[in-house]
Amino acid sequence: MKSPRSVFLVPVVGALALAAVAGCASNGSTGGSATTPPAAAGPTTPAPVTITVSIDAGLKDDAVKAIDDRIGQFEAKYPNITVKKQEFTWDATTFTTQLAGGTLPDVFPVPFTDGRGLIQQKQIADISSLVTAYPWAAELNPKVAANGQSADGKLWAVPIAAYGQGLHYNRTLFAQAGLDPDKPPTTWAEVEADAKAISEKTGAAGYAMMTKSNTGGWILTSTVYAMGGRLVEKGSDGKPVVTVNSDATKKALQYLQNLRWNDNAMGSNFLYDWPGIHQDFGAGKIGMFISGGGDYGNLITQNGLKPADYGVTVVPLDGSAAGTLGGGTLAVVNAKATAAQQDASVKWIDFYYIAKLTDQTQAVTDAKTTAAQNLPVGAPQLPVFDKATYDQQQSWIKDYVNVPLNQFAPYTSKIFDQPLLPEPAVSTQDVYAALDPVVQAVLTQKDANIDKLLSDAQAQIESIVTK
Repeated sequence: MKSPRSVFLVPVVGALALAAVAGCASNGSTGGSATTPPAAAGPTTPAPVTITVSIDAGLKDDAVKAIDDRIGQFEAKYPNITVKKQEFTWDATTFTTQLAGGTLPDVFPVPFTDGRGLIQQKQIADISSLVTAYPWAAELNPKVAANGQSADGKLWAVPIAAYGQGLHYNRTLFAQAGLDPDKPPTTWAEVEADAKAISEKTGAAGYAMMTKSNTGGWILTSTVYAMGGRLVEKGSDGKPVVTVNSDATKKALQYLQNLRWNDNAMGSNFLYDWPGIHQDFGAGKIGMFISGGGDYGNLITQNGLKPADYGVTVVPLDGSAAGTLGGGTLAVVNAKATAAQQDASVKWIDFYYIAKLTDQTQAVTDAKTTAAQNLPVGAPQLPVFDKATYDQQQSWIKDYVNVPLNQFAPYTSKIFDQPLLPEPAVSTQDVYAALDPVVQAVLTQKDANIDKLLSDAQAQIESIVTK
């Protein structure tokens, strides 16, 4: 927990939170704090109240059944609270409209990048006094908690998931291309060679990349970080310094340009967003792509991936300044929620997201409930507390783990030793949006002028971050 490499630092695209917690109190066999606050200090919701909670859109029936089971457990624990589901998947292009229109659930996830802006503009509820009644609030990794804190240090949003970018790959396509699925690429040159082999021998896209809805900028940033560059940093005076037009960014774009036009190894879809690329990967149409290392649950439950096809490794790092982009997800409460709904919503956050991480009884019941629906249990991810707490939680649920842990080994054996770097801290989503067309141009225009694209992007992003 103390080392920035033992936990992800800062945000994403929303994580699939399929594992919920049991409706029983701690039995004392915990590795962290019990999740039930002291009776005298804890929040109370005496009158009947109804809250809406978000679930990912497009879940299969067994996943919805598992969530319904958890809601039943929650309502048994809190008989005065009624929980209704509402489909919601965070998307940069629609979120602002949903927020302004008041159509969001009472509890919903947002990426770390959005936390501070929503807090500063008071577009989410200040639940800090309710959250601090729970002992676990003081035990969050400070670097993670900072993403949900206001300027005065109050926790308005609760970190519920963390990730470091991973290179996801299809083991079956690797084998069909004559590659060893147990030895994924460890350098960018090997990624290129493997992508070319997969494309030539299987007809699938050897390597694919997200390019729209701000994801092109996100993955380009991940690639630039892995090649030793940065995009927006803080200067000595605390003001943002834009370094988009750099050798590292140019190198990253030239790499993509070569994969696309010289190797013909990127398939034919150059307008992927987050759902789209996961769908095609799940369908066996993509050999490799970069996304959050904790995406296994989404790929299985929403995109039909066969567990035997799945592999994940760390993103290759090139150079002494290289690092892996990290991010995560915050649970927030709608600013339009009443005081009673806010109180009930924090109880839901504790029950559904946090208790399974800190309490043995609830972790086991959560794992048992999830496994009963044949949903993934035990897929590795980075901890929001510390690695020791995470390892203990994994030991509690070991009897219910049903994912192929050996296929995660190339990732889990290295991710804790890689430098994990935060996303650009200023106007993150706007920075990503400005870079989407740069990536699209490189992948769709054979003669794209990278120098001109970067010069224009540098000027645009400077105007954004200095507003």
